[in-house]
Amino acid sequence: MKRVLSMSSLLAVGVGASAVWLSNKPNRIKVETLLRDWKRKILPTVYQKSEQLPIHKGGHPHPDDIEDNKMVDEGAAYSVQFYNEKLQ
Repeated sequence: MKRVLSMSSLLAVGVGASAVWLSNKPNRIKVETLLRDWKRKILPTVYQKSEQLPIHKGGHPHPDDIEDNKMVDEGAAYSVQFYNEKLQ
């Protein structure tokens, strides 16, 4: 008579073995650093995301660039006008 291990019993054995292995502090530290490294590889940091953005000027127009200065000025006026209309 053969006995077949079910998936739930294998899962229970795996969880128990990992709990025993993680009860040791150096093993927990190894797992934490491993998970932190994986997270860094999968999710880019804010600094890495900022390098990918195609921003060249970033809101600081050159004083001699008339068109860009006009655009920045109009943008500032629009927000003030919008706020005044909402207030009234």
